[in-house]
Amino acid sequence: MIEFSYQTDFELKEERTLMEWLLQVADSNEAVIDSLGYVFCDDEFVFSLNVEHLHHDTYTDIITFDYGSESVLEGEIYISVDRVRDNASQLGVEFDTELKRVMVHGLLHMLGYGDHSAKEKEIMRSLEDKFIGLFHVKH
Repeated sequence: MIEFSYQTDFELKEERTLMEWLLQVADSNEAVIDSLGYVFCDDEFVFSLNVEHLHHDTYTDIITFDYGSESVLEGEIYISVDRVRDNASQLGVEFDTELKRVMVHGLLHMLGYGDHSAKEKEIMRSLEDKFIGLFHVKH
């Protein structure tokens, strides 16, 4: 089950379609989503989580708390809508595309993909692009 909640003045327009897409991403990686919460918040909320739980004194677009395994996904993904909006502007992409990238990025972390080394970042970006492409083809 996937739940979306909002801690800021933002709401997804296509909750059901995004949910189906995320389930498809998990399924294509031979995983099932047991309990996954996406929480959309502002910069300050995600910053405070980053400081408190990860001891990083920086702003970030996403924080993933993974409580499951690579085949049974359980967790919470906090997304800063402010960061996503700023990143989309800086990268010259649509907000919705950058939001999908961040949403699938958190899911990929839960599936066991990292992004610390240059090689891991390359793989992560490639998978993000692949799954964003699937969203546009299927939906």
